[in-house]
Parts: sequence; structure tokens; C-alpha cells
Amino acid sequence: MPVTRLSISTPGRGLLEITGQVERAVVRAGVHEGVCTVFVQHTSASLVIQENADPSARADLEAWLDRLVPEHDPLYTHTTEGPDDMPSHVKAALTATSLSIPVIDGRLGLGRWQGAYLWEHRRRPHTRNVLIHVGA
Repeated sequence: MPVTRLSISTPGRGLLEITGQVERAVVRAGVHEGVCTVFVQHTSASLVIQENADPSARADLEAWLDRLVPEHDPLYTHTTEGPDDMPSHVKAALTATSLSIPVIDGRLGLGRWQGAYLWEHRRRPHTRNVLIHVGA
């Protein structure tokens, strides 16, 4: 199966739902039963499966991670691109750069309230590359 390549523009920090784009790649692949792998080609953004019904859950998650990994930590040495530089790398390391989602009956096997998200950890907008592979 060929790899689907997405170029996703982010508005800056936050969770951006990509479930629909991933689902379309699954449909195009024509795989009835298998696995969908989603991979982000960056070290300052990540992928998560999270609640897609109530946006306050995502806002709370982001606020919690900001408290866990604050900007302006005096121990950071990798600060070339600003105060969100090293925290964005730590946040990506604590979350995930890839997801494996079962494909069942030609669709993503996500739960009722689950969605796939690209999590931008940088303050300013970026263009992020995401690869999707669907295999039987």
C-alpha cells in the first residue's frame, strides 16, 4: 500500500483533529482489516488519540502539560528558537510521534468519543508533515 502524505498547517499551539484525513486515507487504501499507522515527521509536535466530544478535555490536557513542562526553565540549554523550543521537544517526547489504529470493516477502530489529533507544541504556526500507512 502506498503511503499517504499530509501537509498540515497549524495555527500554533494546540490540538488539531486529523481523524477525517486519516479516515479518508484508510478508505482510499481499500483495506478491510488491518492497521493504520500515523507518523509525524517532527520533534516539536506529536500525535495523540483524545476525546473529540468536549473541547474542554483537550484544553485541560494542554494546560496540564504546560504546567508539567514550563517555558523559561533555567536548566534548558536548547533555546535557540525561543522559550518554547525545548519545552516543545520534551512535550513531544512525553506523548507520541506515531499511532497504530486498528482498521475494522474498512474504518478506523476508534471508540465513540475518540479522535486522532496532531498536537502542535510551538507557539507560532508551522506546516507539519504526517505520513499514513494502511496495511492488511
